[in-house]
Amino acid sequence: MLETLKKEVCEIAKRAQRDGLCKHKSGNFSARDLASGFVVITPTSVDRDLLTPRDMVVMDLEANVVENLSGLRPTSETLMHLMIYRQRPKASAVAHTHSPYATAFALLNKPLPAIVYEVANLGLTKARVPVAPYGRPGTTGLAESVIESCLEADCFLLEKHGAVAVDERNIYEAFLKAAYIEELAELYYLALTANGGNEPEGFGPEELQRWEYPKEISFLKEREKSISTGTA
Repeated sequence: MLETLKKEVCEIAKRAQRDGLCKHKSGNFSARDLASGFVVITPTSVDRDLLTPRDMVVMDLEANVVENLSGLRPTSETLMHLMIYRQRPKASAVAHTHSPYATAFALLNKPLPAIVYEVANLGLTKARVPVAPYGRPGTTGLAESVIESCLEADCFLLEKHGAVAVDERNIYEAFLKAAYIEELAELYYLALTANGGNEPEGFGPEELQRWEYPKEISFLKEREKSISTGTA
């Protein structure tokens, strides 16, 4: 069941560890099949070096395990993933990491401001990576704590915990957003350090929302084709 999705989630979970976004058994990843509504999610307490697609767990949005071929339990933070999918009906993937710089700001309960323009693609409606209030891992309290933040932005921090990225396309894009959260957090830390603790200037929501692909770029072959067919 959902073999391709299982493979994709497994590969991203392993890559997150290789890239330093998660260590040991921390963090978890999931992807939703929009056709069936089922969610493929990583299991709890398994070394990622040993993970296989067969170990991925398939669930419905009511937290019922539909398939677990290896007999493993889903991550203890499943309720948070399912809450995000219920709040964001178009969401296709969730990546939860414990990357060091992002987690450091989560420990401080400090949002990350939009200090570089690359964050225009992170769905930050208020020009920041917000912080969801503390919720004990593995509880409904954690799941409920993320509602406001996941509706505000595709990327947010979990107070005293880590970071989360949501994407409407696929698990790879969610992973990239999680990587950008860590890069932004590191840049913010370096800017604060270099500036004696003073806040660097950031971008406002209006400026971030103005980004568009440059209209000046044209594709000559497509233009020539349209001229030859009389569709120009």
